[in-house]
Amino acid sequence: MRAFGRRWLLALAAGVLAGATACSSDAAPPPPTRSAAAVTATPTPSPSLVAITKAEAAEVFAEITATDDTLRVKSDLDGRLRMAVDLTTGGQTLLSLAAYLSTDYAPPRYRWGTPALFVPKFGPAEQAPWFTALATRDGRPTLLTFARSDRWRLSSVAELLPGQKLPEIAEDAEGYATALSPDDKSVTISPQFMQPVHASVAETGSSGVTAGLVAAGPYTTEVAEQIASLREKAKADGFSYDSIFSADSFPVYALRTADGGALIQYSLSRTTTTTTKTAEDDYIPVPDAARWAINSTVLRRTLRLVETHQFATAVPPIAKAGAAAVIAHDGGLTRATGT
Repeated sequence: MRAFGRRWLLALAAGVLAGATACSSDAAPPPPTRSAAAVTATPTPSPSLVAITKAEAAEVFAEITATDDTLRVKSDLDGRLRMAVDLTTGGQTLLSLAAYLSTDYAPPRYRWGTPALFVPKFGPAEQAPWFTALATRDGRPTLLTFARSDRWRLSSVAELLPGQKLPEIAEDAEGYATALSPDDKSVTISPQFMQPVHASVAETGSSGVTAGLVAAGPYTTEVAEQIASLREKAKADGFSYDSIFSADSFPVYALRTADGGALIQYSLSRTTTTTTKTAEDDYIPVPDAARWAINSTVLRRTLRLVETHQFATAVPPIAKAGAAAVIAHDGGLTRATGT
């Protein structure tokens, strides 16, 4: 998170906190939703009027998940990794690459259930449409988001955490969802600020300037406590240790929820560095999870681990101000270097 600068972060936190505590009468009201029961004989939108229909979204989900599964079968097919990576974009590209390289080109295969689709009604001229699906992956509810540039690719995957449920997504009379703009101010954390706010909480926990904006949990305050503990242990052992979260350049996706809030999906990177403090024989052990990238059991001077994490967070509306809750996650080590 240090990459943002503490002065900038303080300004950001002040702005977000001001929005979170604003009077509900000053907030822009969420767009009204209508019950499908209140509308009769509503036709399905013509494909020429939207960037993607729900039927087309179902075809994209089926094609990409089926192709991904086929490529995960270990074989002598030349270029299998290249084709698998080309199915993805954003943080999923790094995670897919690591999944193959860390398993000797035999990544886990998944069984996908029938998806529930949440498709924003983008106009036909939209240059970067996307949609989200909720489906079981090996029996566990998982959010997937697909995005189109030259063609459709898988951009984000996050498995619902134990005990969490997907908030109800607002849909219009035709069954289409609403995408929020990056600077939407009707929610306590605008989509464009979700990454740096989460990164700050994961680094500083309950003592930071963004404390209280995101609820305590295993991917927020508990991570901050873990970092502090490992830093103290490393210091006692004669090493320096630091672990920094930062926003990346990958897209952020936000859907309006039925209560006027938002479901925001995004990625964070985490860079952890361990360094010896002396020229003595203080070697740094390489964790098993990084041995696919570093061909050594120990390093002499520095170990750097980079992880990519994808999240889905439920953010309340201004009218019901409260802490945002991380409800889904997936991620892992995507790079390791050292000397």
